Amino acid sequence: MLRIALRLTALLAALLLMVPLHLGWRLFRLPSPWPKLFLGSMGWIVGARRRTIGTPLKRDVVFVSNHLSWMDIPLLAGRNGSAFVAKAELRHVPLVGWLCTLNRTIFVRREDRMAVADQINTLRNALAETWAITIFPEGTTGDGKTLLPFKAALLAVLDPPPPGVLVQPVRVDYGDATDELAWVDDEPGQVHAARVLRRSGSFTATLHFCAPFDPRDYPGRKAIAAEARARIAAAGGDVGSPPL
Repeated sequence: MLRIALRLTALLAALLLMVPLHLGWRLFRLPSPWPKLFLGSMGWIVGARRRTIGTPLKRDVVFVSNHLSWMDIPLLAGRNGSAFVAKAELRHVPLVGWLCTLNRTIFVRREDRMAVADQINTLRNALAETWAITIFPEGTTGDGKTLLPFKAALLAVLDPPPPGVLVQPVRVDYGDATDELAWVDDEPGQVHAARVLRRSGSFTATLHFCAPFDPRDYPGRKAIAAEARARIAAAGGDVGSPPL
């Protein structure tokens, strides 16, 4: 419990320091570096020591990543500064939902079939405004050993692709700590967060940015999803389960 308390205190201190700075930047309509810095520090506080392979694009890109834990978001955002696509329910979680808005999270209702067109337009507008977004097309977190099938519907923003936008697949890997840190088996979020916070020591979190590709070279979202998944699987040296 002491370790959890110390890490929560450190997270609160970082938040209290950086949020006023962020609001000050926004007041003067300046691009704020503080959400990226806060999320990067958040990863460090929970014990992650980030290792990067490859070079992330800075703009006009959709990052497509596997998904292991809530820690993926601070680790990726702390490195590439992208916005994220998340379930709409997350917007109403106390504190967490507000923190998501600081990093320009795009909330979507995946079950709302009637609003698909509006949500795609929202994603396109967000991509034009923020330059980079990250999507987790597995639709849930996995165990870090088997790459789950990709839900092509989550890549609807790329069908057809916005002008000039590339896709860059990303492989997140927690190495020897994967079994301890992966969020699986419908574990409640609070339980998983506590498990991560009380873990002793540090761990290496590898972000493998694969070579980007032009989605216009692939016929539709299913082909784009299959290509992104194949590159992520190759980055981990595995083949996983069927792509779609």
